[in-house]
Amino acid sequence: MAKRCDICGKGPVVGRNVSHAHNVTPRLFQANIQRVKAVINGGVKRIRVCTRCLRSNRVVKAA
Repeated sequence: MAKRCDICGKGPVVGRNVSHAHNVTPRLFQANIQRVKAVINGGVKRIRVCTRCLRSNRVVKAA
């Protein structure tokens, strides 16, 4: 499953782990993606949405 928001397009971001010994290794910061039933164009559809979009009411959840 793609870790990308269907509303805003937020996805994984590349960064680095840095230890106390300053050993640097690559890592991924994953977006917090949830599968929700949402009302889209008058119908109910299952979409992948980040929690920022859910919290800011950019998505109308189905009852």
